[in-house]
Amino acid sequence: MEFAELIKTATVDGVVLSCPGIQPVRGTLCITSHHLLLSSQRRGDGEQSRIELWLLIRNVDALEKSVQNLSWFQSSWTNGSPRETRLTNASGTITLKCKDLKVLQLEIPGMEECLNIARSIEALSSVESVMMTYPFFYRPQSMRLEDGWPPCVLKQYYQQIALDTDAWRLSSLNEDFGACPSYPPVVIVPAAVEDGALRKSARFRHGRRFPVLSYYHKKNGTVMLRSSQPLVGPNRKRCPEDELLLSAVLDRGDRGFILDTRSAQAAKQAHMAGGGTEHKASYPGWKRLHRPLERGRPLQESFVRLVEACNDPSLSMDRWLSKLEASKWLSHVKEALSTACLAAQCVEREEACILVHGAEGTDTTLLVTALAQVILDPDCRTLAGFQGLLEREWIQAGHPFSLRCAHSAYSHARLKQESPAFLLFLDCVWQLGRQFPLSLEFSEQLLLTLFEHSYASPYGTFLCSNEKERKLCEVKEKTHSLWAGLNRERQKYLNPLYTRNPLVIWPTVEPQCVLLWQGLFLRWIRSSKHLDDAWGEIQIIVRNGKILPEQSRESAPDQIPARDVSEAGTKELAT
Repeated sequence: MEFAELIKTATVDGVVLSCPGIQPVRGTLCITSHHLLLSSQRRGDGEQSRIELWLLIRNVDALEKSVQNLSWFQSSWTNGSPRETRLTNASGTITLKCKDLKVLQLEIPGMEECLNIARSIEALSSVESVMMTYPFFYRPQSMRLEDGWPPCVLKQYYQQIALDTDAWRLSSLNEDFGACPSYPPVVIVPAAVEDGALRKSARFRHGRRFPVLSYYHKKNGTVMLRSSQPLVGPNRKRCPEDELLLSAVLDRGDRGFILDTRSAQAAKQAHMAGGGTEHKASYPGWKRLHRPLERGRPLQESFVRLVEACNDPSLSMDRWLSKLEASKWLSHVKEALSTACLAAQCVEREEACILVHGAEGTDTTLLVTALAQVILDPDCRTLAGFQGLLEREWIQAGHPFSLRCAHSAYSHARLKQESPAFLLFLDCVWQLGRQFPLSLEFSEQLLLTLFEHSYASPYGTFLCSNEKERKLCEVKEKTHSLWAGLNRERQKYLNPLYTRNPLVIWPTVEPQCVLLWQGLFLRWIRSSKHLDDAWGEIQIIVRNGKILPEQSRESAPDQIPARDVSEAGTKELAT
């Protein structure tokens, strides 16, 4: 396929672009294989300044078009007799709703040009081949392909664990992705369990996602594992190797918790479909907890309703609050934080190991394990540590970004596999940063950038759905890493007030403390200029040494003593 075949009209003059935050721009619109480019015309006051606006076509989530065909008659005289001449002035408007929640409007002269532009954008934005997407063509002059891709982060993480314990080992049983297609080539497993037993355990788990180590808590030696549901079915099938694997995690006399991110009823229904839960008698020492988290279609619909409410300027206060509540987005944020805190309590306060899983183990499971690590581990709250966490717990752990982030909130398609689980994670991290403004080394700008790149990016980091697909597409050989791009502008993403906090940060999840992430959901609706100016002034003050972050620690919210964040979770553990 050639991109030129999809471009019906390459350039149009006299196009007017309107979008929130800037004055309407008139200029020439150009369509390339991956971008829309609007170059403004010279201003009438003689200035030579031009404005160029670029839009990655892959960022277009939905397109709406309308055509106006205006006709009127003009009277004239020909050979002494009146004559009516029909004049036509056709134009069209294209509204582009983007995956980063921006809305653009293009006023295009000419009905045919408008329709051709619309067809071209629709065709280019829906190219299915991964190898034809922009990351495989993006070649910035200041970067080299071989730079930026981190070495095996799991190997690095294991080396840190090996300094404290020999109870775990690095296994290469999935080197050819034969054991589990959605796991990375290497995984961290109990040293006492051989690869043969791991393969049998994999066949007993949905999608072959057998239990692997997610986090090692150096303070007390407890661990957090993740997996998918066991395939016990209605006949309560057993797998001795799977039972051996989980038994090897516990020392004699220790106890563990299995945190199921489904409701008890949903887990029970899964039995009839071949799935289910670990039977108590087969896994002695392990207690099951249920903390249901929404995923899939319900979470996507919640995202859509929230964006619709944010984009409606006609809402009264009562109507706005009603729509905000009806979207249930903040409820999802609260439940995700509460469940992650429960997992952290198991590790930190109960000094117990924990296995987290739902049905497939690729969505809410990763949300909980990753968020719990931000709460527990100060290393995960640094810029480099957070990048490593995303690599381990989202990208290499098999979150299917290509499916979950195929569309954002505006798309008219409502595909079953779409779900903003990663966005929910970023929102929860933003809540942590708001409640503990000194404890995260990175700023809100990093979270906003990650949201944008997870849906449409010139980099290859979020391409495909797992490491097997990335290897087949040669992503690391033919695209640039997002982390290299971020680290080149490191200062842009740093929190000027950061100072390392070695404590666990226990957020409050009271309803009045979980707020709407205005920096994301309202950033194209209202200006953030004054807030940006304030942060810029803070950076200048800190840089000039007029005030040090440590000097403000005494009154900072980060110093609030740790408290129970989930009363229900604490009671559940106590029993």
